[in-house]
Amino acid sequence: MITVDRPSDHVVVVTIDRPPANAIDRVHQRDLAAALTEAEDDLDVRAVVLTGAGSTFCAGADLREEQSIERDEVGELLGDIGRLLATVRTHRVPVIAAVNGPAHGGGLELALSCDIRIGSTEATFGAAGVNVGLVANVAQLRELIGTARAAHLLTTGLTCRAEQALAWGLLTALHEPDELLPAARRLADRIATRAPLSVEATKSMLRALPDLDRRAATRLQADEFGRLFRTEDHAEALRAFFEKRQGMYHRR
Repeated sequence: MITVDRPSDHVVVVTIDRPPANAIDRVHQRDLAAALTEAEDDLDVRAVVLTGAGSTFCAGADLREEQSIERDEVGELLGDIGRLLATVRTHRVPVIAAVNGPAHGGGLELALSCDIRIGSTEATFGAAGVNVGLVANVAQLRELIGTARAAHLLTTGLTCRAEQALAWGLLTALHEPDELLPAARRLADRIATRAPLSVEATKSMLRALPDLDRRAATRLQADEFGRLFRTEDHAEALRAFFEKRQGMYHRR
């Protein structure tokens, strides 16, 4: 099942809980997308943490289910997966992957779709496409860690351990298992105290930049700067700065 917790006013924690490996079938893919969409629609939510129950982040798609799918159903299967990943990538607020254990195949794709990834020392990452006669993870992994490193993982199907993932930039921080979720919540809480319209614009820009040339990127930033300059978010951020206090933001 997919569980949703609200540890603080502006943070939601979404957990994949499908033992033993948190593999997600098509029903759970849709449930996870629905939970993320609900968080997006709640304008009080300013950050989301995505993690797995137990000692696994997500083992990816349920291979037993895939084995039973007819060839003419592949398009529908890819549509469900694509919608889930797009829900993460285009989410209104930053999504933090708290990778508590193995993130393989579709689980790796899910982690790669998040804006920030922090990991447990027990985390592992596997681009398992070649292990099951498929192709996956290519575009996002190459964009994140470069062609040579991506090729190393993608063509061998080997597992990348947490320390290597940190060195390659797949993770931005590493924590002991018991400290991972508290660290993810602290990071989410920090994001939630920043000016929300600015955070949302920054996330949107980061997602758009790979498809823009330098001139278009500069113009987009200037447009967003001008738009945000006229908002109450900006005015309140300045007041809070000079008064040495946290900003008090109202989403609309």
